[in-house]
Amino acid sequence: MTRGVRRLGIPQPDHELWYADFEGVIKEGYGAGVVKIWDKGEFKLVEYEEGKKIIFHCMGSRLKGRYAMINIGRGWLLFKIT
Repeated sequence: MTRGVRRLGIPQPDHELWYADFEGVIKEGYGAGVVKIWDKGEFKLVEYEEGKKIIFHCMGSRLKGRYAMINIGRGWLLFKIT
């Protein structure tokens, strides 16, 4: 949400579409804990280089503005541009 802050996203297997609305407790295994929906909204794709870079504009209830995701090999670095 703040320029200059970088977050690392580690790729995960695809989930079923119904997970988009899931909130609750995962009791066992990897990812165990409380799941809450943090933000919802739409985005507009601005630039896309497959496997390298994605730039998009967020129009969520919390995330607003232009963001970039850059592939750094072990995952994707997410940061706010404007």
